[in-house]
Amino acid sequence: MSKLTKNQKLALEKIEAGKAYSLAEATEKVKEVNYAKFDASFDIDVRLGVDPRKANQMVRGVVTLPHGTGKQVRVLVLCSADAEAAAKAAGADYVGLDEYIEKIKGGWTDIDVIITQPAIMGKIGALGRVLGPRGLMPNPKSGTVTNDVAKAVEEVKKGKIDFKVDKNGIVHSSIGKMSFTPEQMKDNAREFINTLIKLKPAAAKGTYIKSIYLSSTMSPGIQVDAKTVDE
Repeated sequence: MSKLTKNQKLALEKIEAGKAYSLAEATEKVKEVNYAKFDASFDIDVRLGVDPRKANQMVRGVVTLPHGTGKQVRVLVLCSADAEAAAKAAGADYVGLDEYIEKIKGGWTDIDVIITQPAIMGKIGALGRVLGPRGLMPNPKSGTVTNDVAKAVEEVKKGKIDFKVDKNGIVHSSIGKMSFTPEQMKDNAREFINTLIKLKPAAAKGTYIKSIYLSSTMSPGIQVDAKTVDE
């Protein structure tokens, strides 16, 4: 087991062991224990009372964060020629089709999100081996396969993210930056958690939200009392 650094020890000293903080307290505490010398990500981990191995308990969705993600999202739109102008006007960083498909086949993945049209998916299927492991494959459920590519670009640029429960029943996501104010962090966390609650599968029994932790890229996790989310 690696030794704790001086900053890690200082951070742990400021966290009360076993305490679940209110959402407002937790966002303040995350900022207090963040010692990164860069603008670290603000992360959330929510353990759900679901069995992701069962299709009727899979939790996946999208959420538009009130204050965005705090990072520049590079968007590629693969579309027909008649949709290119609208995609560019909406703020897409790269727009085209065949030339970008060839670039991706060659290993280029210098992007964060790919948006495309249903009619184009046949061409993109062959890219699954490159895009799949990187989480870049467009998906109708996340709104990245749509005929209204301009609207999809605008939503992503404003802070729309998609998430999915992992095999351990945990949903992990970055929902901002440590340069955000505690109020902005709280707003983003609340929106994310409430979206998860709305997605509770009918087949999920017992406690649905088992635990919530907030952290920065390099900080310890701060436990949140789920009952305080809407305070």
